[in-house]
Amino acid sequence: MNNRFIKLHISILLAGFTGLFGKLISLNEGLLVWYRMLFAAVVFYCILLIGHKLEKIAWREKLKICGVGLLLALHWVSFFGSIKLANISIGVVCFSTTSFFTALWEPLILRQRFALRELFFSLIAVAGIALIFQFDTRYRTGIGIGILSAALAALFTITNKKVGARHNTRSVLLYELTGGFLGLTCLLPFYLHLFPVDTILPTLPDFLYLLILAVICTIGLQLLQIQALKGISAFTVNLSYNLEPIYSIILAVLFFDEARELNYAFYIGLGMIFLSVLLQTRRALHIRTN
Repeated sequence: MNNRFIKLHISILLAGFTGLFGKLISLNEGLLVWYRMLFAAVVFYCILLIGHKLEKIAWREKLKICGVGLLLALHWVSFFGSIKLANISIGVVCFSTTSFFTALWEPLILRQRFALRELFFSLIAVAGIALIFQFDTRYRTGIGIGILSAALAALFTITNKKVGARHNTRSVLLYELTGGFLGLTCLLPFYLHLFPVDTILPTLPDFLYLLILAVICTIGLQLLQIQALKGISAFTVNLSYNLEPIYSIILAVLFFDEARELNYAFYIGLGMIFLSVLLQTRRALHIRTN
């Protein structure tokens, strides 16, 4: 169990770097995610092929895993869209409502009882988001897209836990990346029609950033998260990921000077989100000691 918690928090640290690429890469969010999944799927397939670690999976199971991968792709598109419409700090803070959606949907999907305490902890984070939304009107569209991203992230994590339990981590990740790429390929023409761009080709800096994003912050991060989910509940994983904004905001302040864009409501809301993490951590430690 301790090993899985270590892997979980390393993946959270890597996730903290992910938001920066939303600002660094000039492509729109749809193309950004399309290239990210393409590069990640190709690189990871080559790694598994060379290492002879590619698991044979029935086509029915492949389709299920690919469907989960499409959820991941849509989550990423809305996440980077939130960052581009607002800023890194707003985008990653909205991600914190993932625990709220997970607390609602996990009992329904996995046929479990509702945990009222988990819902209460999650509502503290939601209240923090609501405070930011109410008092900082500049980024309301970005906040709305960010909340959609959190809802999709919750669905992905829950369904990922179900399909990941039956197969090895490497194969699940490969088919999720492939499914997300193929699904997004079908949707991208409609997306670009609604949101036209001047070019679909990345610049050289964009290409380098996309490689780093694909290899380190996609393959590495997702492998660690899938492994953690084998012994940790989806709610605990998503609530722990509320720490991601802390890392991302520090990086955004250091690299993009975002502190000047944030007001007091943002910091109060962030404090409420951090409180929800502390309460859940305290509860988890209490359960383990008893």
